[in-house]
Amino acid sequence: MSSPVSAVDARYSKADTFRFEVGDRVSVACLIREGKTKDGKEKTRIQNFIGDVISIQGQGIGRAFVVRRIVQGEGVERVFPFHSPLIQDIEIQRKGTVRRAKLYDLRKKSGKSARIKERLGGMKVLAQELATEAADKAVLAEQAEAEAKAAAEAEARLAAKAAAEAAKAAEAEAAAAAAEAREAETAGAAAGDDAGEIKD
Repeated sequence: MSSPVSAVDARYSKADTFRFEVGDRVSVACLIREGKTKDGKEKTRIQNFIGDVISIQGQGIGRAFVVRRIVQGEGVERVFPFHSPLIQDIEIQRKGTVRRAKLYDLRKKSGKSARIKERLGGMKVLAQELATEAADKAVLAEQAEAEAKAAAEAEARLAAKAAAEAAKAAEAEAAAAAAEAREAETAGAAAGDDAGEIKD
């Protein structure tokens, strides 16, 4: 039995999840609403927030990640919910090598010490994983299409068989009705002959 919370999660959660980890540099395309124009239409634009993922927290519909960047020597952090409708896309620009699940110590560092070491071959491995996942999805889609086609063909065969049986039954009923009509006609003729003989 599903709870109301799980029903809300299923309604507002996104089907596609983004594949990145703590330490990766990402570009988050966020939808910005700037108000309405004179025509009454809502004015929006896409703003990219580029930075390093320093934390991934929560679960379900409340799962979120924190992105930190340096702007004019000052650290700026933003919290993005994974399932927010304002997030249009997340692009992974670089894979980082870290040993912790939370990189809050970067707040105390500056300069080169605040940089995250890049993972060698990380983007290549990610591309291979995405290609494998896309191939698996394509295979599953082909299997689902083949199953749907087979089910449609089976339904068509059953419908044709039912139509043939119905036509055969209709023919049998018509033949039986014709036989009954002939028998009635024969019986009527015989009754007429008997009546003529009695009159004579």
